[in-house]
Amino acid sequence: MALEVTDGNFEALRRSNKFMVLDFWAEWCGPCRMIASAIDALATKYDGRVAVGKVNVDANNEIVALFGVRNIPTVLFFKDGEVVDRMVGAAPESSFVEKVESLIAKEAETPPHSS
Repeated sequence: MALEVTDGNFEALRRSNKFMVLDFWAEWCGPCRMIASAIDALATKYDGRVAVGKVNVDANNEIVALFGVRNIPTVLFFKDGEVVDRMVGAAPESSFVEKVESLIAKEAETPPHSS
C-alpha cells in the first residue's frame, strides 16, 4: 500500500529515501482512480527500495504548489530528493514500472565517486 504523503511529512520522506514516487490525486478524479491499483502495486513491488506515496491535492496545497502540479493524476519520480521525471495522466502499470526500473538502473550505472 502506498504511503499517505502530506504537507506535514513530505520533507522528512524526501530526505530519508533515495528513490521516491509520488502520485498526486483527488477522490473526484476518474483517471486517478484508474491508476490507483498500479501505484499500490509499485509500493508492493519496490517495498524497501523505493518509497511510493500518494498526495491528495485537495488537502495538501503546499506540495502541489511546490511542484507546480496543475493536472491530475501527476506522478513525480525522485532521486536523492530531486524530481528527475514526471508522468501526467493515466497510464498502464507497465509504464510506471519502466520509469522506476530506469531510475534504479541509472543508479547502478553511476560509478562511485573517487577522492
